[in-house]
Amino acid sequence: MRLRGLTIGILALGSLAVLALAAATVDISGVWEITTTQTPQGDMTADATFVQDKEAIKVSMAGPQGMEMKGEGTVKGQDVEWTVTISGGMGEFVLVYKGKVDGETMSGEVQAGDFGSFPWTAKKKN
Repeated sequence: MRLRGLTIGILALGSLAVLALAAATVDISGVWEITTTQTPQGDMTADATFVQDKEAIKVSMAGPQGMEMKGEGTVKGQDVEWTVTISGGMGEFVLVYKGKVDGETMSGEVQAGDFGSFPWTAKKKN
């Protein structure tokens, strides 16, 4: 009886450890090369630098004509989401990126205001 209780306890702890690892937030800090496809301007590639503090991220991206875009977001488990704002002659334009992290790659969709959404992929550079 005592051995059975011990076995159940060990199994329960092992299950909790597996669940904790599965729910753990990944670290995406560093520079990533992001490619957005199927846009009206064709495929677009830019570098994005992420700084992560627990689930919170800050991002800096190279935009069109050398414009720098900055934003914030979150990483929860494998899910990543961030928003950047582009300011220009026509006012502000918001891009909302949502996707999944898989090791050294990410992928998802970016919502580009009234222009619709477009698929994106990213590869970690460093």
